[in-house]
Amino acid sequence: MMKTAGRARPVRGRAENKKQLRLPRLRIRWRLVLIIVIVAAALAVTAAALWIRSLDIGKLADPLLAPTQLMDKNGKAASEVSSSKIVPVKLEQIPVHLRQAVVAVEDRRFYDHSGVDGIGIARALFRNLKEGGVAQGGSTITQQLAKNMFLSHEQTFSRKLTEAAYAYKIEQSYDKDRILETYLNQIYFGEGKWGIQQAAKTYFGKDVEKLTLTESAMLAALPKAPSHYSPFKNMDKALERRNLVLDLMLTEGYITDAQHRAAVMEPIVLNARGDESLRGQYAYYLDQVIVEAIERYGFTERQLLAGGLRIYTQLDPSVQEAMEAAYRNDSLFPGSAQDQPVQSGAVILDPYTGGVRGIVGGRGEHVYRGFNHATQLKRQPGSSFKPLIVYAPAIERGYSPTSRLYDGPLNINGYKPTDWDRRTRGEVTLKEAVIRSWNIPAVWLLNEIGLQTGKAFVQKMGIPLAKGDNNLAVALGGLEEGVSPLQMAQAYGTFPNLGVMMPAHTIVKITTADGRVLAEAKQNPVTVMSPSGAYAMTGLLQDVVREGTGGHAALNRPTAGKTGTTQLPATKEFEGVPDGAKDAWFVGYTPELVGAVWIGYDQTDRNHYLTTSGGYNPALIFKEMMSAVLRDVPPLSFKQPPQTNNRDGNAASPPAKDDKKTPPGQSKKEDDDKRKNDKKEKEQEKKNKNKERDEDEDD
Repeated sequence: MMKTAGRARPVRGRAENKKQLRLPRLRIRWRLVLIIVIVAAALAVTAAALWIRSLDIGKLADPLLAPTQLMDKNGKAASEVSSSKIVPVKLEQIPVHLRQAVVAVEDRRFYDHSGVDGIGIARALFRNLKEGGVAQGGSTITQQLAKNMFLSHEQTFSRKLTEAAYAYKIEQSYDKDRILETYLNQIYFGEGKWGIQQAAKTYFGKDVEKLTLTESAMLAALPKAPSHYSPFKNMDKALERRNLVLDLMLTEGYITDAQHRAAVMEPIVLNARGDESLRGQYAYYLDQVIVEAIERYGFTERQLLAGGLRIYTQLDPSVQEAMEAAYRNDSLFPGSAQDQPVQSGAVILDPYTGGVRGIVGGRGEHVYRGFNHATQLKRQPGSSFKPLIVYAPAIERGYSPTSRLYDGPLNINGYKPTDWDRRTRGEVTLKEAVIRSWNIPAVWLLNEIGLQTGKAFVQKMGIPLAKGDNNLAVALGGLEEGVSPLQMAQAYGTFPNLGVMMPAHTIVKITTADGRVLAEAKQNPVTVMSPSGAYAMTGLLQDVVREGTGGHAALNRPTAGKTGTTQLPATKEFEGVPDGAKDAWFVGYTPELVGAVWIGYDQTDRNHYLTTSGGYNPALIFKEMMSAVLRDVPPLSFKQPPQTNNRDGNAASPPAKDDKKTPPGQSKKEDDDKRKNDKKEKEQEKKNKNKERDEDEDD
């Protein structure tokens, strides 16, 4: 045993030697890794430094120009917006308590960081996680200045990174006083006013150096959400926000307890405003003008807001004011949940020029360039899409209002549509299918004419389709991404204009103050269908208003249109919810104008959904707006194609083609039997007519 133990010693010695040989190798490898990391970090820091150095912040020293005016369709000034006429002021003119109020509420570590506040970001992140939402932002005053001066407002990581880089560059180039002075001269304070001097004049009728502590706190409260906290619009919210600023000033030691107690007791006494100011007028329309000028003509927001320009538009103030009045009438809208209002958007345009006459982009307080439900919305249009993708292209291929369509059990490659009343009728005419908004005939007909035929047709009308829209569900408006009221109004404008789609637009031209043209709209009409086919569609859509689901939109003049309602998603969340809807639409027109109305929640869930249909609230809103707009306009008839007779100003339908479509799985019936069945159906439908007008389809 001793011998065995003696032999084991050399083996252990060799293992120890190998271990000792590996240790230097490991050290060498770790050193190499460390060197690589250090070199990579150095290169990254060098690249970042070079990138930041290359950023151009010269605009901070640029002078600001006069406001830009928006001109209506008659060439008269209708609105005004500006980041200028700010009357720049030096920091010495701005009261110390105003500077302290802004720092307290916007960036309390302003004098301690170098443009980006890591501690502030961590604090904001902790609070947001604690409260389960975005309760506090982490942007510094310098970052806000960088965003407003050099960047867009998109919420992306790359934009935030660039914002931080600009902030660091600004901090390296200017001292804190200069940064704060520039910020206060550049920031938007609401009511169409940019800069602290104009804000002081607008809200309190005095120069900035004469502002009191409470007035300073009120102005410091505004940049976060100027429209929301404007004391001109909501005194209670403004007072609450002002007092929050005073609380923060007390916390930071800028004011004493006695000053705080006295200040929070003071009322907000505003400057008496005249009604002559154009600033902020027709805000949703102005928002769209800015978007159009940027996207179509390449202007920057700064050029538009501070360029002293004249933007000639298609705005009709009488139309815009009628729309805004309708949207202030809460009785036209369904009741809202307490924590989230039912939202809506509407557009009215001229179908013969494409000129947008009025836009309302939402309910509640307007936020400058906030989300516009009339132009930026993407929602499924429901049955209001049927005339565009099914019936209009079918009319072009020889179908007529009296053509027979299949209305029975249908299964096309696993897709099984049903009618909203859960019944089938065997056969219905195309006219009946449109008036009653039956689903099965629409899907069957799109399959007959070809899905690609329908898709190509709506794309000519300017309706964008996604890759996922390659199925027959599009017959019922089941789009992957959806459409906006602006796009629907543009498409429906094809019908009264006898088959020609005029692209929707707000801008006619943009000029300098002295009249030099910088940009001008060029119309590109698109011939979508024949005049006779478009006129036939108008006849069908008049029938929808006269005797179908669109009855609540009827005016004392020729009116055509279509309703649309989309079901709640078929998910577990909505199980057991009776008769709920996500979106409700009405798109209609008179011989003069086209209008589109959408209603729905921004966030649809089990506690936030509609119990109305496109045939009710949206139709009522359409009627209210159009009645006011056309009150003093004599009724006109719809335009007629050549050699078309017209009775009582309404569109006539062409004769049916001789050959009838035989639905799949249905044998031909004797004419006498068909007449008897049709008679029974019409009698039953007549009994339910009033009820059906208040119902809409479930798509």
